[in-house]
Amino acid sequence: MSTDRTPTAPAGYVQPELDVQALTEVLDGEYAEIRDLVRTNLVTYASVLDEAEELGFDAYRERVRDIVVEMAATGQTGMGFPKRYGGGGDVGASIAAFETAAFGDLSVLVKTGVQFGLFGGAILHLGTERHHDAYLPDLITGKLMGCFAMTETGHGSNVQALGTVARYDAAAQEFVITTEGGQARKDYIGNAARHGELAVVFAQMEVGGETEGVHAFVVPIRSGGQVAPGVDIEDDGRKMGLNGVDNGRIRFDGVRVPREALLNRFADVTPEGVYKSTIDNPDRRFFTMLGTLVQGRVSVGGAGVNAAKVALTVATKYALRRRQFPAGSQEKEQLLLDYGLHQRRLLPLIAQTYALHFAQDVLRAQLHNVFSGLEDDPQARRRLEARAAGTKALGTWHATRVIQECREACGGAGYLAVNRFAALKADSDIFTTFEGDNHVLLQLVAKGLLTDYASEFEDLDQLGMVRYVTGLAVETVIEKTSAHKLLERVRDLLPGGDEWDQEAGLLDSEYQLAMLRYREEHMLAGVARRLKAGVDRKGDPGAVFSEVQDHVIAVAHAHVERLVLEAFVEKMRTLPEDGNKVALGLLCDLYALSTIEADRAWFMEHGRLTVQRSKAITREVTDLCRKVRPLAGGLVDAWGVPAAMLRAPDLVG
Repeated sequence: MSTDRTPTAPAGYVQPELDVQALTEVLDGEYAEIRDLVRTNLVTYASVLDEAEELGFDAYRERVRDIVVEMAATGQTGMGFPKRYGGGGDVGASIAAFETAAFGDLSVLVKTGVQFGLFGGAILHLGTERHHDAYLPDLITGKLMGCFAMTETGHGSNVQALGTVARYDAAAQEFVITTEGGQARKDYIGNAARHGELAVVFAQMEVGGETEGVHAFVVPIRSGGQVAPGVDIEDDGRKMGLNGVDNGRIRFDGVRVPREALLNRFADVTPEGVYKSTIDNPDRRFFTMLGTLVQGRVSVGGAGVNAAKVALTVATKYALRRRQFPAGSQEKEQLLLDYGLHQRRLLPLIAQTYALHFAQDVLRAQLHNVFSGLEDDPQARRRLEARAAGTKALGTWHATRVIQECREACGGAGYLAVNRFAALKADSDIFTTFEGDNHVLLQLVAKGLLTDYASEFEDLDQLGMVRYVTGLAVETVIEKTSAHKLLERVRDLLPGGDEWDQEAGLLDSEYQLAMLRYREEHMLAGVARRLKAGVDRKGDPGAVFSEVQDHVIAVAHAHVERLVLEAFVEKMRTLPEDGNKVALGLLCDLYALSTIEADRAWFMEHGRLTVQRSKAITREVTDLCRKVRPLAGGLVDAWGVPAAMLRAPDLVG
């Protein structure tokens, strides 16, 4: 690792001293112990990175299953379950463990997520004591493998429209599970093709001829290794990646399960066939049920960020040892990371990764507080769901972008499968789709912003949201986000009167936050106005929403970027005054200014940036890259990616 000050470092600049071990402790936080356990397990099973390419299709699946079960025995995968069943009783620790496991083989990660996060999480959060007693002890050890059968061929994100039906037969006191047509086939279901014995099946419940909406049922799909009667399972076959996970398609032909198979935390059916629920409104009941499964989105977003760390660690280490072309009259060729363009390619991505890491810390704490009952009220849950949706979207898109950029930054060597990028690209690509398509998730974020997390939030479908926003609420939204109100708040923070954004220092975090807040609130008011104008013209609410959908996604994206920067700034305020804080300050500035730079057209169009100011930001980003360059090796080392997980001998040595 090169730590010498480079010739391109700004004159008069004093490079901070980086304490890598201390920085790792900051990043690992309160969950350092569980993260170290996961790192130890990753090294123990590092051979799976080679086996993924060397073993045959079926053998690789079996190897992944064996590793998942063996890791479960160490306590790594059961942290989120109650202690009475053999778990760790710590939701936050379970997320930290999953995030850290993303340094390793992603098939192992995803099979872990299916078994303990999706299948186990559904039993835990949607079931009651009878289900916990029956399934959790064996589930936590991996002795009982299961599936999470929600997605259907014809309905992915639109869960309320699922076609699988569960009809109650009062005479037999059983539910009859049926796949009604090809579009209702459960599809892409992890653990289904080979290893799952049970499935948590999401289906439209019918009781006494009345449809009560989507509910979840525990349904046996195998017995003694053989597919159960009435169940048809088809292997999804090879995929772009994650081929260690046995995804499959499931059909049910009149499969009967006892009344007690209903996961009945929020609703139940009496033996006689009377439907009962503590939540009267069916939409609210549905969203409450899905809200308990938010842990999956939190996990996947964090996993995406950590997959990006692996790629950036490899690419940065390569750039610190690979030389290409002599610089000027020098005889020795220049290191890749000494080139300004290479710094521009990698270093803002390192800054963004740090920013997303700290945003994930905030989200994980929110999840822990809500699920531990420390902050368990409807508003807190709505905020958690929206933040989880937005962070997952930005985190997984970040992973896709970073892995591609890092592969290119490693040239031809990066294209060799031995150097890990092939697996990282193929295995992480689906992260942008599962646990919610990212664009759909950002619509959920915008819905929360437009309705201000109103009590009616759970009741609003897309058309309901449009009607709500175009009613009295739109005046509140526009007033709250009006430009003059924002400018008044900003004037209290920064010098310059009406010219605050021309005179404030570029490296002032309040200036950076004010810019992102202004963009978000201006966009939000604009969406509200466009929705109202469309309905005032007697437009169909659905068509009106479709017309402004790009605007809706943009405001949600701007909102999450603002949350990410706030998380970074807040983290900075908690750190002791030392070299690490100075280094992180450089990254925080680099993230903020590169974010503004990336959208400078918007800021210029809306009068928040002059041409001169825009050019100054670009110069500052370049200057920050030069300052970060000598620290780059230590900054990626601080992530603590085990050397065995880099598996890139041609690149890192």
